[in-house]
Amino acid sequence: MRTPEVSVVLPFRDVEATLGESLESVLAERDVAIEVLAIDDGSRDGSADIATGIAARDARLRLLRTPGTGIVAALTLGVAESHAPLIARMDGDDVSLPGRLAAQRARMDSEPLAVIGARVEAFPTELVEGGLRRYVDWQNALLTPEDHAREVFIEAPLCHPSTMLRRDALAAIGGYREGLFPEDYDLWLRFALAGHAMAKIDGLGLRWRHRAGRLTFTDPRYAPERIRALKAEHLATRLRSETRSVAMWGAGPFGRRLARALEPHGVRIARFVDIDVAKIGRVARGAPITSEDGLDPQKHFVVFAVGSLGARALVRDALARLHFVEGRDFLCAA
Repeated sequence: MRTPEVSVVLPFRDVEATLGESLESVLAERDVAIEVLAIDDGSRDGSADIATGIAARDARLRLLRTPGTGIVAALTLGVAESHAPLIARMDGDDVSLPGRLAAQRARMDSEPLAVIGARVEAFPTELVEGGLRRYVDWQNALLTPEDHAREVFIEAPLCHPSTMLRRDALAAIGGYREGLFPEDYDLWLRFALAGHAMAKIDGLGLRWRHRAGRLTFTDPRYAPERIRALKAEHLATRLRSETRSVAMWGAGPFGRRLARALEPHGVRIARFVDIDVAKIGRVARGAPITSEDGLDPQKHFVVFAVGSLGARALVRDALARLHFVEGRDFLCAA
């Protein structure tokens, strides 16, 4: 077997109906030398037998086992047992599309990126609607490092199983972290705060399978309050370095909840900004609610946190008219 250029880390548990298709889709990649580390995280069905059978005829696949200790432990084991300088991700119920890994490796070879993702197709269509459809469309629209840096505090900007990571960058930020939060979003936030660039190839790279009962919908780590707490932890790291006072644009539920989540991390909002005249003049969490009048990029750093669709574009325009530069003088969160 050729020395691997890319190590594919694929943890799984109880996915016998889809694992064969997932593994074969990765192993079909022939334009880049790969090894595939399939980590059985305590399966109780026939998943491990499927992986064993494929490994018997393809030496690029290795089966590892954990006693059901969770995805972070499984990922950590897979990374530790891998050999290539590039780590690609995959899950046992998704389908990697032809050429994805070769295209991602080529981008990694040509640009100083820590992470490269791909556009994804969520399926089956009957389970992809409403908020999930909007999320996939939003995520797929982010391509450049600037796009990802700008949007990282809104939601997870990358689909984890579509990504390729540079091993040394992953090690530099401490690898995967266990906690009451989504391990992938935590990873993207830490990459962003460490100044590492993230991007996507401009093409479809993964079919992202959704099914009733998947962790994204049922695991308490993905609850809105846990995601908000994770954002606040990392956002506070950014805000504590500010010499300007911090203003929160949005005195509604989104803004106030985020302000409350920031407080245990030593960040208090000096001023709320809102366009609702009924709120202006009131107080939220001990800070005055005002209009945007008097906002000054020399004096204020603004965090925009409003949940209504389309509001971000309007506020970005308003702040640009006040000479605020996104990233330097304000950022958007949700």
